[in-house]
Amino acid sequence: MSDVTTLSGTTATLASAPKAGAREWIAVLAGMIGAFMAILNIQITNASLLDIEGGIGTGVDNGAWISTSYLIGEIIVIPLTAYFSSVFSFRRYILTNAVLFPLFSMACAFTDDLNSMIAMRGLQGFAGGILIPMAFTMVLTKLPKSQQPIGLAIFALSVTFAPAIGPTIGGYLTENYGWQTIFFINTIPSAIMVIALAATLEKQPMQLGLLREGDWAGIVTMSIGLAALQTVLEEGNKEDWFSSPFILKLSVVAFVFLAAFIWIELTVEKPLVKLSLLKQRNFGIGVVVNVLVGVALFGTVYILPQYLGQVQRYNAEQIGNVLAWTGLPQLLLIPLVPMMMKRFDARYVGFLGISIFAISCFMNIMLSADNAGDQFWIPNIVRAIGQALVLTPITAITTAGIGAADAAAASGLTNMLRNLGGAVGTATLGTLLTKREQFHSNIIGQSITLSRDEVRQRLDLLTGYFQSHGVSDHAKASTQAVVTLGRIVKRQALIMGFSDTFAIIALVLAIAAVALLFTRRSEAGSGAGAH
Repeated sequence: MSDVTTLSGTTATLASAPKAGAREWIAVLAGMIGAFMAILNIQITNASLLDIEGGIGTGVDNGAWISTSYLIGEIIVIPLTAYFSSVFSFRRYILTNAVLFPLFSMACAFTDDLNSMIAMRGLQGFAGGILIPMAFTMVLTKLPKSQQPIGLAIFALSVTFAPAIGPTIGGYLTENYGWQTIFFINTIPSAIMVIALAATLEKQPMQLGLLREGDWAGIVTMSIGLAALQTVLEEGNKEDWFSSPFILKLSVVAFVFLAAFIWIELTVEKPLVKLSLLKQRNFGIGVVVNVLVGVALFGTVYILPQYLGQVQRYNAEQIGNVLAWTGLPQLLLIPLVPMMMKRFDARYVGFLGISIFAISCFMNIMLSADNAGDQFWIPNIVRAIGQALVLTPITAITTAGIGAADAAAASGLTNMLRNLGGAVGTATLGTLLTKREQFHSNIIGQSITLSRDEVRQRLDLLTGYFQSHGVSDHAKASTQAVVTLGRIVKRQALIMGFSDTFAIIALVLAIAAVALLFTRRSEAGSGAGAH
């Protein structure tokens, strides 16, 4: 009889559990549009950089700043969001930046030099970065705990699907309509977002008095430190890292200001970034896992286009078509994740997803010159399956036990560190690729000597080929044969370097998968702001 009573009581509790209404869901979904567009714009220029560089008259070495300046703006502003949304009100702050985001984006299309492009992309990132944690915060504060896994799944779709599909959209628009069009893609979605948010978010008074209480020392040290760090990461490989006085000085600036920032945040009464949240077991481990997953998410979207462009000479649209298969399957899979989390421990769902993600990278560690778009189809499908299972359970685990009052702070810290992990990972992988290419080139070069019969035979064949194709001078044909053989060696070394980078990404994911198992079990939907 007691079992029946308990069962009926549980049923009644579930039936009476609060549910979000249409107004709350419209606000959350509108916020997700902003998060999706903001994350999409990190990667949307990746497949189109050569075209943009040509359009604004800059070289390949400087073109990466088109992406980096946007990311710097995002990384700096994300942890500021909780504070400024309190000062200016949540509604006013998100609406203002939802309007500025497409305006700065369109301004990028009208730039004609690198400095203007960097400035506009930085401002676009500064406006867009606000939209990411605010969408996350709405899930944690506007949805009851029973519906939070659904909201987190939609947010996960933004974080993992947007980077994967970004180069696809950018490549298609660039090849068919010109690179300028990729900066107009935010216009219509942003208009829909602004209208929906204006209609559903509650009006709140500004609290300008909080400006006097602001952690301005933390804001200044964090902004300078993060900007310096990101510049070091971007320019380090090109300048040969610490052999460059510029990189050395900038590294000192980054270290000093970030160390000062951490000290300030741990001692000030009202910190900008609530680092004390990291003491909570699930949140601390969850943030570490988020950073490692960020390295892999950003890293794969960086490495694969580089391989297809440098080794296989794919154009922007072709690169985008290959990457699409990392994104499209997630549209079908991510909505199923909340149901899996109801049946299985979120830690095991996340572990499975990260493991599958790692396996997809291990599938790319034996690359050869024959590996082109078709050969990446299966690994990309596997990667899509893994990514679909990753972010929703990790986020649920990370936010379990975070109170509603700390939701915005937790959101800002989590999203900032994931993006920062992506930035650090991308820079590290770029350096690793360069160093491993040099290593393999030296090893292969030691075997390419005229004392070997097969080398002399290959040079004779190449010389004969050039002579039969219009090079009458035997000496010139021989020189071209040597140059061609050198290019073959360089290409093979580059391919082996790319294989090594995929192996490193897989190892990073393996560490993340194991770390996730050290979190405490949490019930689905027990995140911040649970009612």
